[in-house]
Amino acid sequence: MSSQIDSSKDKSIRENRSRCDSFVDRLEQKLKCRREQNLFRKRHTLASRQGSTVKIDNHELINFCSNDYLGLANHPEMVSAFKKTADQYGVGSGASSLVCGRCDLHQRLEEKLAEKTGREAALLFPSGYMANLAVATTFAGRADGVFLDRLAHASLIDAARLSNARLHRYQHVDPSSLDLALKKSSSNEKLVLTDAVFSMDGDKAPLKELISVCNVNHAVLVVDDAHGFGVLGKTGGGLLEEKEIPVGDVPIFVATFGKALGTAGAFIAADQTIIETLIQFARTYIYTTAQPPALVSATLASLEVLESESWRREKLGALVKRFCSGASALGLNLLSSETAIQPLVIGGSENASRISHNLFDKGFLITAIRPPTVPEGSARLRITLSAVHTEEQVDRLLETLGSLL
Repeated sequence: MSSQIDSSKDKSIRENRSRCDSFVDRLEQKLKCRREQNLFRKRHTLASRQGSTVKIDNHELINFCSNDYLGLANHPEMVSAFKKTADQYGVGSGASSLVCGRCDLHQRLEEKLAEKTGREAALLFPSGYMANLAVATTFAGRADGVFLDRLAHASLIDAARLSNARLHRYQHVDPSSLDLALKKSSSNEKLVLTDAVFSMDGDKAPLKELISVCNVNHAVLVVDDAHGFGVLGKTGGGLLEEKEIPVGDVPIFVATFGKALGTAGAFIAADQTIIETLIQFARTYIYTTAQPPALVSATLASLEVLESESWRREKLGALVKRFCSGASALGLNLLSSETAIQPLVIGGSENASRISHNLFDKGFLITAIRPPTVPEGSARLRITLSAVHTEEQVDRLLETLGSLL
């Protein structure tokens, strides 16, 4: 009897191993296909601080692919605030915000963000991805419709899909396309989600026109200003401030800390009822550990720097103009962008990867962005500028691009 049991166990183990081997073989085939299509992603490992220059594998590189638009990731006041708070509060928050993970610093940051955005309340999230998931899954369901720009960020696309609402895609920055989609929809609630600044193209959403379309069609507009908050507007309030759009015209505002503010995390700002609804029903808020207090403290310090060092936005704007002017003189195929995101479209993925590698060899870090992140045939170098770059570094980049293209 014992030998029969042992034999049965051995057979089961062999079958499990066979299934596992088959599973791994299928994965290997998938990876092989991605390599052959020149779409295989490789990670860089920095051996230095984030900044205008970084070190990778003993190579000193000028960094033109970071989202640290204002160069705040290493700001001494933020570093000091982080260290001081870690000494006082420790490292981890210990629990979710609804259990015991929320401290007075979280409350202070939420109040500061509400004040900064001119809204009644704000709510913190560990990432912009989670904030966008919270919005769509809380405010849309099976009987509703979610409407997205064709070039919406992946977090907005995934959020819409996970909401179980019907997903509608309208043409990029085309209010008339959105208007048509909304008019055709019989959904109960209509939720329109848009980037303010599109992360791969660097262009801006036509917010005033989108607001008009939403008002006519009784839709709720949600704006994700991840790449504009801190950079655009007189005080860094983002695209809404730049366009002088009243707060009430955009019911829900989302932004992140991991770009211009130089830390990590995100927030949603809205009226008190909307925020309270998120607290009660948003799964990505309820079931996740609260941000570490030291990180919250660094973000508070970042908002103070944002107010006191406006020269950073001014310098960034000047560098963007310098780069665009130089690129135009060289005949480079830049997309139309006035922001720190300057996409240089190459076309094929293999060619984009080759140029990225050549730039690396010449001392520049610029990642090749390829499908599925961008549409087929539009692989590009996503060049991003920062307030801590120098004019000389920008000019050197232009000279190098001119020699390679």
